[in-house]
Amino acid sequence: MLRVELTTQLMRLRTLIALGFLAAVPVLAGLSFAPEAGHRNGTQTGLFGASPYSALNHTMASLEFIGPLLLPVIVCLLATVIASADRDWGLLRYLYVAPVTRARLLTAKLAAVAIATALALGCVLAAGFVTGLALFGWHPFHRIGSPNLSTGDAIARALAASGYTLLCMLSIAAIAFTLGVLLPRGAEALAAAVAFVVAASILNGQSALHAVAVALPVHYWQNWVGLFEPGPAGGLGTGALVQLATVALCTAVSLAVLHRRDPAA
Repeated sequence: MLRVELTTQLMRLRTLIALGFLAAVPVLAGLSFAPEAGHRNGTQTGLFGASPYSALNHTMASLEFIGPLLLPVIVCLLATVIASADRDWGLLRYLYVAPVTRARLLTAKLAAVAIATALALGCVLAAGFVTGLALFGWHPFHRIGSPNLSTGDAIARALAASGYTLLCMLSIAAIAFTLGVLLPRGAEALAAAVAFVVAASILNGQSALHAVAVALPVHYWQNWVGLFEPGPAGGLGTGALVQLATVALCTAVSLAVLHRRDPAA
């Protein structure tokens, strides 16, 4: 089941185009920063300002730029397609006749969603690193206004940031997957998932609605940036717990839907 899901969904043209868009952003950004190699990127601060200093700098800057919106939108696309494609094609009832148990179907689809999410994140990281290595070279991780990070420390922090971002993307993938199971069409599920990401991002930017924003997984997505700033990074533990709770809740809802009603209807 897992092999079938990965073959039929990840090799489709729309999936390859979506992943290509993710990889293209770090490449185009790196080309635009190429004249600034080894120097600060204009008047930018933080990871954006230090992007032209090294391959790791550019990789993390690319992740910070893509992480809040473009990456979750692509993840939503992949998750909703995996959740709803069999129903949209009219094949779901035939899978049950095969027979394929609902628990086995859900397990295979969730595993495919996790792999697709990791692949989407990997496209961003790989494109950012390869572009940064080609244009800016391998140098110590530069922090504007703070001492450079050693190679080992920078790699450890980059891995921690990547793992945390993967967990965050799995939470929105779980939401999109659940919508794909609940709603009658995959296009409706994708629209609802993207609307959730956009609305949650807007709420997160409103200080007056802070009490609402902290209940949403989107609120914690960029906490990893603190790993590359002076002092301890705050909120990573809380953010991870919120993401895990979101994944667990959505998985339970998806399982309940598959067991209590005919999702092919």
